[in-house]
Amino acid sequence: MSQADVSYSCGSCGYHLNLTSSNRATSSIGSKYSKSINKGFFSFLSIDPSRFTQVDNVNCLPISWGPYRSKSRLLCRNCGILIGYGYGDSTALCGLDSPGSSSSSSYKKILVKIRALQPSERLDSSSDRDAFGLTCRRWLRIQSSCRRSLHFQCSFSHRTPASLPQDPISIGYLHLYRVLNRYPRLHSLSLCGCTELPDSGLALLMDYGPRLTSLRLDCCFGISDDGLFSVARGCPSLTDLSLYRCNITDTGLKALSESCLALEDVNLSYCSRVTDAGIRALSRNCRRLRAVNISHCRGINGTGFEGCSRSLAYLEADSCKLDPKGIRAMLSGGGLEYLDISNLTWCIQGHGFAALDTRLASKLTVLNFRVCRHIDDESVARIARGCPSLREWNLALCHEISVVGWESIAMYCCALERLHVNRCRNLCDRGLQALREGCGRLRKLHLGRCCRVSSTAIEVFKLLRGDVVVSDEEVMCIAPR
Repeated sequence: MSQADVSYSCGSCGYHLNLTSSNRATSSIGSKYSKSINKGFFSFLSIDPSRFTQVDNVNCLPISWGPYRSKSRLLCRNCGILIGYGYGDSTALCGLDSPGSSSSSSYKKILVKIRALQPSERLDSSSDRDAFGLTCRRWLRIQSSCRRSLHFQCSFSHRTPASLPQDPISIGYLHLYRVLNRYPRLHSLSLCGCTELPDSGLALLMDYGPRLTSLRLDCCFGISDDGLFSVARGCPSLTDLSLYRCNITDTGLKALSESCLALEDVNLSYCSRVTDAGIRALSRNCRRLRAVNISHCRGINGTGFEGCSRSLAYLEADSCKLDPKGIRAMLSGGGLEYLDISNLTWCIQGHGFAALDTRLASKLTVLNFRVCRHIDDESVARIARGCPSLREWNLALCHEISVVGWESIAMYCCALERLHVNRCRNLCDRGLQALREGCGRLRKLHLGRCCRVSSTAIEVFKLLRGDVVVSDEEVMCIAPR
């Protein structure tokens, strides 16, 4: 529906009135038109009499004031609410016959109350909704009360340094007050990119935050523990919270975990001041945790996840200084399905995965070990045997895996569908042959820049495994949506 043609229904019961914006009397737009709008009325050229009950006002004197001598009330035929007025030339006198039911053609002027209308069809575009809201106060109230999600213009979806606004966005206490006061039923609020938002701005959430289930504060560099205290006190229903690059510590995270027990998705990536103490409080208090992102948190070694809930299924720990105990703690809940420990900077050769209780890793379906240069054959074999549900495995740039490791993958990874082996120095023709003869469900092999794999071996692989797509594309992220 376009802004030029909006059809209207009764604002009380939704009964279709056959009124359209194209039939509005706008030819004489001027001061009188503006006054009419300010008083809350639209002027129409005609109406559909079958949609209204028309009641004439009766005068007790044979005179009437104003340029229009008769006045009829136009009621919704379905619910009887007053929609507007029709003005004509004749006057109904007390004790005399009234003109009867008037037709729309006999009216010289038709005024309809703006608040008595609502749009008949769904307004698909935001411009249509906003345009209608500017002329219909009732619809404006409906917009405000029905809005569940809101983000500021400075918000961004791709959280990279290049996507930050060039100039700091000044969103302060007053801005948030106006927004939260207008939209009292918000469930999701994004303040991503509000780089100068102070802690005091989040104090409003103590009054307006009980309904919020999702709050995103990505790159709000002014938010510290004080702001997180306000979130903890004001948003007990939060399930989704993103604190990417916020200046928070374990103290604020502990307070949050004690109040927001329903948390499911938490993004703490680049929160460099958070340690395992804060993670321990979060995992012990919030037993519904489903997804946690601690990428680039160099103060976390993973031990804070010990005893985590079985609901924890998604864990992203890119570029963290994890140790063997920490990796075991991450899997301690037994429900993990996705694990990303790419760019692992700690040497776990001979430890870590090689000593795991594989019963805790039985649900893993996606593993990202990209640039884990110290993952050896023993660890690979342990994972391959203990993760029967594994469907995608990224081992790009894992240089310590030799023929023994590739043979383990071929033998035990029966459910594997995608395998990434880009730039693996120790993948040779024998290793590729093992993968060709095993991995019966493999559908895509990311194979590129493996210097010890010959072109002949690749062609043989393609010939004998026509069901597998061989690509030289190197995928940087394999996280599920």
